[in-house]
Amino acid sequence: MNVLITGGCGYTGSVLTKKLLDLNHNITVIDTQWFGNYLTPNKNLKIIKMDVRKIDSIDLKKIDSIVHLANIANDPSVELNPLLSWEINVLATQRLIDKAVKNNVKQFIFASSGSVYGIKEEEHVTEDLELVPISHYNKTKMVAERITISYKDKIAVHCIRPATVCGYSPRMRLDVTVNMFVKQAFIEKNITVFGGNQIRPNINIKDLTNVYIHFLNNMHLDSGCYNAGFENLSIMEIAKMISKKISSKISISDTKDLRSYRQNSDKLLATGFVKKFNIEEAIDDMYEKFIKNKISDTDQCYTVKWMKKIKL
Repeated sequence: MNVLITGGCGYTGSVLTKKLLDLNHNITVIDTQWFGNYLTPNKNLKIIKMDVRKIDSIDLKKIDSIVHLANIANDPSVELNPLLSWEINVLATQRLIDKAVKNNVKQFIFASSGSVYGIKEEEHVTEDLELVPISHYNKTKMVAERITISYKDKIAVHCIRPATVCGYSPRMRLDVTVNMFVKQAFIEKNITVFGGNQIRPNINIKDLTNVYIHFLNNMHLDSGCYNAGFENLSIMEIAKMISKKISSKISISDTKDLRSYRQNSDKLLATGFVKKFNIEEAIDDMYEKFIKNKISDTDQCYTVKWMKKIKL
């Protein structure tokens, strides 16, 4: 299969690209490489250093499926430059799927976010609940979802709503909850928790990349949105889990983080997807990488810090 991955040099993209190459797919990656390029050369891999907004330069004639990961990720990053985020997360998405339809691409997989639900009290947050986004980031994802779904009669559209992702990637992120706590426990011997009672769904990066592969292998599945999150835990529960594995203290900050939501992924599981990994395995993977000096705590591991540094 010929697959185009936007953002293929990113945190999730770096892991997904390697897996698809191991499965002998032909991969084209489009990425600005703001955070670097950690992909290994491969005869079936073509890497184009390009801004996804430059849609006219993207050749889709031989592409079967697109996995659209490129975006300005997370709330604080989007707040740095909301206009840039709307251009990349929404406008570029619309132009890309429109061009995909015109070039007879068969499938468009869009990386949305489980945070589009906002703050929910429901025990089971399913795909049919109302979306109440509470930040610019959430809003860009919601609007982009609705744009892509509007094309479902012309192309297979699968919007994936990932939970908070955790685990090791060659393009490492240390600004997502589990990864950040592991870093704090290993380096600082102290985990700082903002509040602690808020609930967050989580997904191991190995499972998330398997979700994208699952939909690539099952293009016939109904177009629509699919939750991808399995462990709904409080921030404090995650901190305690890590402090037991990596001896460290837990400090509670007065600063509150109101974002709290759960995810129910029964719709995804009903398609035949099988969950294989969990948070504990992600913690173990990262702990081992820290011990072996395979993870460096650099500015590039923090989206906001790096975006400020390169003045985006």
